[in-house]
Amino acid sequence: MTDRRPQVAEELSRDLTLFHIVMMGLGMMIGAGVFVGIGLSIEKVGPGGLILTFVLNGLVALFTAMSFAELSSAIPRAGGAYNFARIGFGRGASFVAGWMEWLASSLAGAFYAVVFASFTVEYLDKLTGFGLAGSPKAAVVKVVALAAAGLFIFINYRGSSETGKIGALFTAGQMLFVLLIAAAGVVTAIREPARLANFQPFMPNGWWRLLGAMGVIYVAFEGFEVIAQAGDEAIDPKRNIPKAMLYSVLIVTLTYVLVAAATVVAVRADSPELRGTPVWEWIAGFEKAGRFGFRAAVERLMPFGGLLVTLAVIFSSTSALNATTYSAARASYALGRDRMLPAWFARISPTRKTPSVALIFTALIVLTAAVFLDHRHGAACASIMFLFLFLTVNLCALKIRRNMGDELDYGYVMPLFPLLPVLAIGLQALLAAGIVTESYVAWIIAPTWVLAGVLIYRFYSRTRAIATADEIRVLEERAEPSGKGYGIMVAVANPDSVLQLVRATYRLCGAKDARVELLHMVPVPDQVPLSDAKPYMMAGKEGLVETMLYLAPLFPISTTIRYCRSVARGIISAVREKRINMLIMGWHGEHRAEAFHLGSTVDPVVERCPCDVVVLKGCGGNPTFRRVLVPLAGGPNGAFALEIAGILADDREGEVVAMTVATDGARFDLETFVNQHARRLGHTGPPVRTKIVQAEDVVRAILAEAAEHDLIVLGCTRQPILIQAARATVPELVARRCDKPVVMVRAIGGGRSWIRRWI
Repeated sequence: MTDRRPQVAEELSRDLTLFHIVMMGLGMMIGAGVFVGIGLSIEKVGPGGLILTFVLNGLVALFTAMSFAELSSAIPRAGGAYNFARIGFGRGASFVAGWMEWLASSLAGAFYAVVFASFTVEYLDKLTGFGLAGSPKAAVVKVVALAAAGLFIFINYRGSSETGKIGALFTAGQMLFVLLIAAAGVVTAIREPARLANFQPFMPNGWWRLLGAMGVIYVAFEGFEVIAQAGDEAIDPKRNIPKAMLYSVLIVTLTYVLVAAATVVAVRADSPELRGTPVWEWIAGFEKAGRFGFRAAVERLMPFGGLLVTLAVIFSSTSALNATTYSAARASYALGRDRMLPAWFARISPTRKTPSVALIFTALIVLTAAVFLDHRHGAACASIMFLFLFLTVNLCALKIRRNMGDELDYGYVMPLFPLLPVLAIGLQALLAAGIVTESYVAWIIAPTWVLAGVLIYRFYSRTRAIATADEIRVLEERAEPSGKGYGIMVAVANPDSVLQLVRATYRLCGAKDARVELLHMVPVPDQVPLSDAKPYMMAGKEGLVETMLYLAPLFPISTTIRYCRSVARGIISAVREKRINMLIMGWHGEHRAEAFHLGSTVDPVVERCPCDVVVLKGCGGNPTFRRVLVPLAGGPNGAFALEIAGILADDREGEVVAMTVATDGARFDLETFVNQHARRLGHTGPPVRTKIVQAEDVVRAILAEAAEHDLIVLGCTRQPILIQAARATVPELVARRCDKPVVMVRAIGGGRSWIRRWI
């Protein structure tokens, strides 16, 4: 089987510094969304709700930014969420993620173009006195929006260096104007503290409206997504991308809160033009009339306020338009690069080193959306797409850290894992639900686009996508046996381990009336092309054939040979795919890596596998086990150990000894435990005898007792590998030091089994 990945020589140019990508993130966030968002939010939730909208959105964004930062530091490639989903959940989920990412950034770009045009046309109309209104004004706004979008599409075509430099220039300009407004608000509040009364009533319309307001303007917090797209073009991406994400979210949240507060205190409550109306209602009245309340407030805050707002919007919306166009083009480029979309999406301009074809199709979406969406529905559509996308990324952070934490080289690791991504997922779901009350259009466009992506993947991408280095690949497979009963998988590493695997498998399959899946994971070194994997398959293939010779006459058997960069992840994936109930694997008794106690393959499998696990050490020499020792201290693994001991013990002369070690006066009720679980498991095998040993050193006591037995069956711990790394557990120490055959078991069931199998 040959590796279908083409050898592409073109690469994106690596020109973006930390400053460039921070400014790209700020440019995408401190865009026109905040200026439109202030008016939209204060209309819905009042002055206090306006501040809370930005503070809470910043908190949700920070949680998600940490997930983005962690994943981007480990997987620094153009494509962002698409790459994360590809590794975390496979091809189907990754295509939908990239598909959502493409539309979300494109809609955001269209939104910023429309807002730029709306503010600019309104200001020029007021300045010149033309009195544009109705259809003529709307037509002029659309023309200006299309011109602005076209200009920044061309800038993106010019190259990432130009994109970064021009984006940094516009972002610096917008930050200057926005900070001037914020500073004016702070000075005004200090000089006239009475204006703080404008924040009353704090939340006039209730808390539920807060979710809708947060959801609609969440588009103003998505700048870290464009930073994730810069993985192929950033200098030192493992360090600079996480820094840029976290810096940008913190800076932008503080800026938003200051500008929102400045808007509230900008107007004197006793101004004659208010006629007794609360300040927040007066500002909201402009939004209801189709004008911008933020501009009206700032015009009364400082001299030349209208001009300052117009300049701020021009710089903000254009820098955001520049960044969103960049992000959208990279998302569709990544889909083409991996053949999820036609290969020409990945074509790179030979002179500009930019994804020219992807940029053309992105331009079509941006320009079309700019024509047909107004700023309110545009913001809602972009926000809900980003919420869907960020929810996916947080799920990826959970899945990838758990399943691939020992494979990836992280430049940044988020704190309080998994609390932060779990909180982000719940909060983003609430915000998406809140958008329903603000824009029905968003809840039509977003699900329709996702459904279209699912259909495109099903009928086009699924059969054309090329494999990536992180994927699990099936090299050879023999059809599954008929029947869907109890499944036992045997992981065969080489012919030397076959004998101990066969004897235990024979006994366990007979007791469970099971079908057998034989699995061999090919250990191909990273530097060797997969097309040259055949020599590495031979030893494992020999082991599979030898195992089949013993078991095939007795049990239905299928075989599969697979490749994965991580053998443990490949085994776990096969268990999940084949719906296996019990995994049997061998252990050589050594551990070479300091971070693992039983080995870099056994430890992750024992911790993460979504089925019962049986690990065998040295079980091939003795054909019968007459005396089997089961050290117990309670728990489901102890009950499973009793069951396995009863199955492996000799039918005629076998005896199972259940022992516990009592230390410092503490005593485990061994008799009750054995009686309860013997009945629950329907134990009909050899008799079980109990034994209590008084000792201070548990490991030494078990090893001394093991000398008089033929086999030791131990329950594993359930502690995560990172916790275990500090200190080996009793079962692991016994397994490593014991010179008798050892079986280590780990049971799983109920909700934990379902979660591990599907998630």
